[in-house]
Amino acid sequence: MIDEQEFRRAAEGALDALKRRLIAREEEEDADFEVEEQNGVLNVLFEEPAGKFVITPNTPVRQIWISALATSFKLDWDAAAARFVLPRTGESLDALLDRLIQDYARR
Repeated sequence: MIDEQEFRRAAEGALDALKRRLIAREEEEDADFEVEEQNGVLNVLFEEPAGKFVITPNTPVRQIWISALATSFKLDWDAAAARFVLPRTGESLDALLDRLIQDYARR
């Protein structure tokens, strides 16, 4: 397991890159969502149907958690790939969030 300081740096970098990517997507694609950040937590807010995804670092267990579609997704740091991944599927943070947004849009 990575130490707390390394985790904080990795999580902050991953969430910042994700936020920038989502904001660019929001502006370019006229997306049906809005991105907000509060105290290191990213929120993806949907208008139709109304909903919210919450993406937050969980320092004690060294994971990034996504609460979306009535499910909690817990991503671990993959040192070899230098990114956070969902262990059961191998999806990266970006790929997982893209899939979840697409799944939400199909509702």
